[in-house]
Amino acid sequence: MSITTESELIGMKKISEVVALTLKQMREYAKAGMSTKELDDYGGRILKSYGAKSAPYETYGFPGYSCISVNEEAAHGIPSAKKILKEGDLINIDVSAELDGFWSDNGGSFIIGKDIHNHQPLVDASKQILHKAIQNIKGGVKISEIGYLIETEARKSGFKVIKNLAGHGVGRSLHEKPENILNYRVKTNPERFKKNTTVAIETFISTNSTIAVELKDGWTLVGNKGGYVTQHEHTILITDNAPVILTAANEIWN
Repeated sequence: MSITTESELIGMKKISEVVALTLKQMREYAKAGMSTKELDDYGGRILKSYGAKSAPYETYGFPGYSCISVNEEAAHGIPSAKKILKEGDLINIDVSAELDGFWSDNGGSFIIGKDIHNHQPLVDASKQILHKAIQNIKGGVKISEIGYLIETEARKSGFKVIKNLAGHGVGRSLHEKPENILNYRVKTNPERFKKNTTVAIETFISTNSTIAVELKDGWTLVGNKGGYVTQHEHTILITDNAPVILTAANEIWN
């Protein structure tokens, strides 16, 4: 959305802090032996305590408060009482919500307990690439150039990007224009980032796959060539200089 008033900025800051703190607390709460439904219910209670509503549930009727994807799941994992977290699991939590007519989105991948399966390099690449991408975004920068940066950095790290998952505008709804802030460059896309707009920037860094495909449950996405995918996401306000990271309270870079 385009921020035109102080009240709009306050509204976006408020909901962004809510989703950021929810993600942070869910990450700290997650442990081996816990079901993803228990983790999701915990996040749902946090959102409710702020008076916020789950964005995927409100928008799409998603069967959970947050998307929790484990191991080979790339995105949109459904919380389940049958899915028990284990030591060394790669997990992604994506939290988005609405409060007072404003929407914000953030996410992060991390490892449960000790990194016994050596997922940390993939997690670190995703975090670092998101950081570099965001620091290069300001009004007037081509969206395709940020996609080029993300894919180039992924390749340097020995990884790939998922090409059909993307960042997006956010603010008055969960997904707004620009609708496809892709993790690779589309040379024919002339679109540029606009000052005073809010967008969700997210990385999708993978070991093997370049396309996410949907499972029969109608939600869960996995890589077309298997392997693992990590995602990190911030909602930001674009300026003439470095963006304002509205979801900084999630501490995904710490």
